Amino acid sequence: MYQDTILTEGLKELQIPYTDEMLSKLHRYYEMMVAKNQVMNLTSITEYEEVVVKHWLDSLCFAKVYNRKRKEGVSPRLIDIGTGAGFPGIPIKIFFPEIEVVLLDSLQKRITFLQDVVNELELHTISCIHGRAEELSGKTIYRETFDYAVSRAVARLVSLSEFCIPFVKQGGEFVSYKSESTEEEIAESLYAMKTFGCSKPEILQYTVPGSDLPRRLVIAKKVSSTPGKYPRGGGKPLKAPLLKPDKA
Repeated sequence: MYQDTILTEGLKELQIPYTDEMLSKLHRYYEMMVAKNQVMNLTSITEYEEVVVKHWLDSLCFAKVYNRKRKEGVSPRLIDIGTGAGFPGIPIKIFFPEIEVVLLDSLQKRITFLQDVVNELELHTISCIHGRAEELSGKTIYRETFDYAVSRAVARLVSLSEFCIPFVKQGGEFVSYKSESTEEEIAESLYAMKTFGCSKPEILQYTVPGSDLPRRLVIAKKVSSTPGKYPRGGGKPLKAPLLKPDKA
């Protein structure tokens, strides 16, 4: 029923081992997403091959970061902030089952859908949490406890940094998926990233397998603890992002 050549070739290019069971779970995930999309807005991309490239393979480019540190018997923790329809968290969980995943979204309807997906696919060590990043990151069980905080959300990087970095433990990494033309966005975020405890980010440029889509992963390593006053509440990370004082 499904033509998976682009998917399987992409997985090989990303050096991601896979099984027929993993592919079957993706197929079921796709069916559930398309069905739910009829009654609520999950994604504007619904054609199978487009979903394969623009959602799944793009999400799985996380392997470019993870495969550098992946170790047998190690189960890192990852939080996907602003997960939406489950990207990148669910594809990552399917193909890297050892990772403990938390899916965070501020809309309860999306979280309800994602919980249905998790149950249907029989995924383990994955949680679907309804909440706001600026509130959840203040809780001891979440703050600075994750090896990775990832996001494909459309917010500017300086704002995403404030939402995501407080979740990352020292030695962990904040990973943001971005389009090709983000020089200005990256430059304006450097002061904030340093303030929140990260070193200057690594910029990994690539093309999504099976496409000509240029993308970037912005990878910031956590080197010191985030000051307790961050993230700020009241929507400040979006309304008044933390800029270098002479640019504020």
